[in-house]
Amino acid sequence: MKDETSPNPYQAQAKILLRDFDKTVARVRNVFIDRFGAEAASEMISTAREEYERLIPQMPYIGGKQPLTQFIVSTAWFLAMYRALQKHGYTVADAGALVYRVSEIYINSYPAVVRQMLGHTTFSKRNLKGLRRRAVESHHSPYSDDYIFNFVEGDGVNFDFGVDYLRCASCQFLKAQGAPELAAWLCPIDILYSDSFGWGLRRTKTLAEGCDRCDFRFKKGGSTNVAVPAYWKV
Repeated sequence: MKDETSPNPYQAQAKILLRDFDKTVARVRNVFIDRFGAEAASEMISTAREEYERLIPQMPYIGGKQPLTQFIVSTAWFLAMYRALQKHGYTVADAGALVYRVSEIYINSYPAVVRQMLGHTTFSKRNLKGLRRRAVESHHSPYSDDYIFNFVEGDGVNFDFGVDYLRCASCQFLKAQGAPELAAWLCPIDILYSDSFGWGLRRTKTLAEGCDRCDFRFKKGGSTNVAVPAYWKV
């Protein structure tokens, strides 16, 4: 069982996390400039970095597992951007549109061959074996804010495998930070990953929208079909 009084492990990695944030922002800086102009963009990026630095010790530790830990880190990035926009009078819809575009540029910055390889790995026997194991372990996690999910065996026709998330650490984190409204604006980013990695993702509901689960279904090379909130536009 994790000692809740011990220092947050993220704090010890703060320099590395900030360096990664800076590298990521450097890739997508033009998105900010295109939307807000060079001067405002620089100010927003600086504010977002300060917000992210403050968030690092508050990020929920879930054991260092990947890729789930990276989901937490990315959520903190986007929350920092959201708070920076809020300080300049922008809404959650504005933030949603920004982080979607930022994610699009970030994903496409990787060579096509790398994205193809990552997509192939998703459906590998090794990955699926590990995913089955982690699904069982998630129901006994010692971390109170961890993801809880079930592995769903494919039906051989409509999908190759599925994952039902019953608790989302990103949603928990945003709620604890007083920004639960941002969660539903982050979920559509999965469309980008599906299209880029060939996931053939189908999803009809999410925890972020108040549903009982996020029902991910993956079909290698299939078409992406992800329901998004009616108010969501980029």
